[in-house]
Amino acid sequence: MSLNKVKGNMYSFCTHTWNTIKGACPHDCAYCYMKKWGGLPLLHFDEKELNTDLGEGNFIFVGSSCDMWAQDIAVKWILKTLEHCRKYNNKYLFQSKYPGRIYRMRNLLPSNVILGTTIETNRSYPEMGDAPDVKNRAWTMFNLQICNFQTIITIEPIMDFDLDELIKMILVCTPTWVNIGANTNSKVKLPEPPPEKIKALIGELRLITEVKVKDNLKRLI
Repeated sequence: MSLNKVKGNMYSFCTHTWNTIKGACPHDCAYCYMKKWGGLPLLHFDEKELNTDLGEGNFIFVGSSCDMWAQDIAVKWILKTLEHCRKYNNKYLFQSKYPGRIYRMRNLLPSNVILGTTIETNRSYPEMGDAPDVKNRAWTMFNLQICNFQTIITIEPIMDFDLDELIKMILVCTPTWVNIGANTNSKVKLPEPPPEKIKALIGELRLITEVKVKDNLKRLI
């Protein structure tokens, strides 16, 4: 197996993606970009991926196609993935809507990591599936940050929000930077904010941290 180079709408700051855990994500978010291509296989661990040479000096998003930290993911699958990562001298991005699991396994992480979570909005919408509440995600990121981990937040796909409440939530997370992007699954219509509100959010966030605006946000602003 080989690493996948980052392309398309993926994070431009990463060089590669790598996935050992594949199939239908347990969070079952309606907007999941993986659903654009039709039915997904059952959740499974791809043992062949453990033969992948992760190289050196790369910045790898591990678990980009399925949240490898979701509650229903087998612990042994996560442990095998982390063990393989620790064999190589790279930087790794681990991002999850269930960062509490990352927190519990923080002592097993590779030495050079960035930890992230998704906060699409401060509100709760049915399209967000079975993922943990966004407030819980925020407080867990705060706990990871005070453990000296570098943290980031992704607001993607951005959904309509309450500006003051969302800013407060991001402040709790104390992220190194914030990514903002829009829905890319045209099969799903989301409650999206108006351009003026998005621009106000970006302006407020830039007062407290770096903001990385993804190209797909142009559709909304």
